[in-house]
Amino acid sequence: MAGEIIKVLLVEDNPGDVFLLQEFLKEVTTARVELQPVERLSEALECLVNDSFDVMLLDLSLPDSQGMETFVRATHQAKATPIIVLTGIDDETLALRAMQEGAQDYLVKGQVTGDLLVRSMRYAIERQQVENALRQSEERFRVAFKNSPIFVFNQDKELRYTWVYNSISGWTSEDMLGKHDFDLMPAKDAERLTAIKHSVLTSGIGTREEICITTSYGTRYYDLTVEPLRNELEEIVGITCASIDISERQAALRDRQLAQEKISEQAALLDITTDAIYVRDLENKILYWNKGAENLYGWKAHEAWGKNASELLYNEPSPEIEAALLNVITKGKWQGELTKTTKTGKEVLVSSRWSLVKNSWSKPKSILTVDTDITDKKHLEAQLFRAQRLESIGTLASGIAHDLNNILTPILAGAQLLPLKFPDADERTLHLLEILEINAKRGADLVKQVLSFARGVEGKHITLQIKHLIVEVAKILRETFPKSIEVCIDIPHELWMVSGDSTQLHQVLMNLCVNARDAMPNGGKLIIAAQNLFIDENYARMNVESNVGPYVVISVSDTGVGISGEILDRIFEPFFTTKPVGQGTGLGLSTVIGIIKSHQGFVDVLSEVGRGTCFKVYLPAVGGIEKHDIEDLLPHTGHGELILVVEDEPSIQEITKTSLLTHQYQTLIAGDGIEAIALYAKHADEISAVLIDLMLPSLDGLTAIRTLKKINPEVKIVATSGLASREKLGAVEEIGVTTFLPKPYTINELLLALQKILN
Repeated sequence: MAGEIIKVLLVEDNPGDVFLLQEFLKEVTTARVELQPVERLSEALECLVNDSFDVMLLDLSLPDSQGMETFVRATHQAKATPIIVLTGIDDETLALRAMQEGAQDYLVKGQVTGDLLVRSMRYAIERQQVENALRQSEERFRVAFKNSPIFVFNQDKELRYTWVYNSISGWTSEDMLGKHDFDLMPAKDAERLTAIKHSVLTSGIGTREEICITTSYGTRYYDLTVEPLRNELEEIVGITCASIDISERQAALRDRQLAQEKISEQAALLDITTDAIYVRDLENKILYWNKGAENLYGWKAHEAWGKNASELLYNEPSPEIEAALLNVITKGKWQGELTKTTKTGKEVLVSSRWSLVKNSWSKPKSILTVDTDITDKKHLEAQLFRAQRLESIGTLASGIAHDLNNILTPILAGAQLLPLKFPDADERTLHLLEILEINAKRGADLVKQVLSFARGVEGKHITLQIKHLIVEVAKILRETFPKSIEVCIDIPHELWMVSGDSTQLHQVLMNLCVNARDAMPNGGKLIIAAQNLFIDENYARMNVESNVGPYVVISVSDTGVGISGEILDRIFEPFFTTKPVGQGTGLGLSTVIGIIKSHQGFVDVLSEVGRGTCFKVYLPAVGGIEKHDIEDLLPHTGHGELILVVEDEPSIQEITKTSLLTHQYQTLIAGDGIEAIALYAKHADEISAVLIDLMLPSLDGLTAIRTLKKINPEVKIVATSGLASREKLGAVEEIGVTTFLPKPYTINELLLALQKILN
C-alpha cells in the first residue's frame, strides 16, 4: 500500500545499473524503497549477518561468484530473506533452475520498470512470509507426530518389518527391522497379528482391528489399520500399517476415526467427480490418476502411472504446452483451454487448471492438473453463434433487399422504356440499354433470393409431378448452356407425387444446375435423375433429418472439378462462395436448403475433387402411390442364415439386428475389427455372410476384411460406409469384395444385397 517502506539489499557490481535502478524506484509513488547496494557477494553475506532486509535483488554475474554458484551461496546464507534474481542473462533454462532452487522471481535488466519491480518485491515478501509460516507449522506437526503414540510400519510378503517410523513401545526401530512378530512378542499375540496380516495379503482388502500386545512396558492396547501395499503393476508386495496406542487415550481413538473417515470421504470424492484429476512430477511422469481421468482419456490408472503425460495426452509437442509449463513453474498456476487425445485417438477439448505443488522446503515437486471436458459445450456454442449469425444476416439482408428493390425498380423501368422513346437509336445504344435491363433483372433476382433467405420461403403447396419440372428445366438448359455440356435426364415411368410450390422447386433445380455448369468450364455431362425411395426405420436411424415414409429423390450430378473436403461443410452458408467476385452471390445453395426444408425435405451432397459432384434432394411423397408400388417394396426374407454384423454404432447395431431377425436371419454382433475376427474364427462354419463397416475403431474394416479372407478365401462380404473414399472402395474391390452398400441404407437395400451374395 502507499507509504510502506521496503528495505532492499542490492547485490550489483555495475554502477550504471545501480544508478538506473535508483532512478526507476524514485518514480514509484506506491511505496518507499530503501536501497543498500553492494558490489560483491561476500559483502552481501556480511550484511545479512549484521542486518535484516525485506528482500534481496541479486545479479548472477559478480566478481567473486558466477551463475548458479552465486545464487546457491546466497540462498544458503539468506535463509528467510526472499531473493529476486535481477540480471542481464535472458535464459529460460537458467530462470527455471533458479526458480526450482528457491528464487521468488527472475527479472531481466532492460525489461523492468520501477512499478514492476515493486510489485515483484511485494509478491516475494508475501510469499516468503507464507512459506515461513507453513514451514513452522510443518515443523510443529513433525515434532508432535514424533512424540505421539502413533507409529507406522511396512512389512514384506513374508511379514518381515522393512520400514518403521516411531516404534512399538518396548522396541526400537533397529530392534524391529528384518524381524517377524514371533521374534518380538509372545506367540499368542504374534499369532493374532499374523492372522490379521495374512488375511489382508490374501484378500487384498484392508482391515482395522483393536489388538493387545505384551511388551516390556506391560500389556498395551492398539488401534491397528492394515492395508495391502502394491507396486506400479497393482501387485501386492506387502502390507502397510498404522497404529495408535489407545491404552490410556480412548478419546484420541475417536478423533483419529473421524479424521480417517474424513480422508476416506475426500478420497472418494476425488474418484466420483467427473473432472479428470492427475498429478505429475517435474519430469512429466504421472504420479496420480483418478477415475475421472480414466473415463475421459480411456487409460486405466495402472496404465497411466509412471508414463510421460505428454506422450499419453498429446499427438505432438506444442509451444502452447511449453509456455503453460513455464508459467506454472514461475507463477505457481496456469489455466486455459487445450486439445488433448484419448487412448483411442479421439481429440477432446478441455478446460485445464494447473497448480504447482511444493515440498516442505518450498521447492517445486509436482503439478496438479484438473481437466473438464468442454467438447460438447464448445460444439453447442458454435451452433448457437452460427444460428445467431444467420439470424443477424437475415435481418440485415431483409432491410438491404427492401432498399435495393426501391433502387432497381426505376432503373429496370427506365431500361425498358428508353428503347420505346428512342426507336431510331443506333445499335450500340440499344445494346447498352439491353445490358442495363439484363443486369437490373439480375439484381432483382438477387433481391428475391435475399428475401427468400431472410424471411424464409413461403408459397402455396399443391400436389405436383416432379417429372414435368425436370423435363421443363432440361429444355431450358439445352437451349442456354454451352454445347460442350451434355444434359441428360433419367426419370422412371411411375414417379411418385410430391406436395410443393412449383416455382420454388423450379428455382432449386435451376440453382443446382447453374452450379453444375460453373463446375464444368471445359464441358462435361450434367445428369438430372429422379427415383422413388421408401425410407424405413433403418435408414432414418442413420440420417436424423429423414423420417420413415416414401420420398422422391432428385439427383443433379456433374463431371466437374468437385468440392474439397475443407469447404464441403460450408457450402450451404449464406454468402459463402468460391466463385470470383462478381460471378457468385453465395445465396444459391442457402436458398436451396431453405426451400427444401420448408418442404419437410433434406439435401445430401457427395463430391470428389477432380471427379464431380452429386446433389440429392429428398422430398416427401404424397398421393399417387398405388398399392402395388408399396407391395414392390416388400423385402425378401431369409432362411435362418447367420449374418455377422460388424458395426461400432450401438443404434445401428440394434436396428440392423432387429431388422434381420424380423426377416428370418440370425445375427452375431461385433463392435470393431478385432472382435469381428475373433467371432468369425470361432463360428466360421456357421456364418453365411459378413456385413462390415469400413470405418471401425481399433482395427479398420479394410484390414479386417483382408484377415477374414485369409481365414476363409470364400467368405461372403457386404461392405458398407458413409464416408469411404473412392480409393478405399477401389482397395475393397481389389481384394474381391464387389458388394458395397453406402450409408444410409434401407433394410430392403440390405436384404437385396444379402440375397445377391448368398445366391
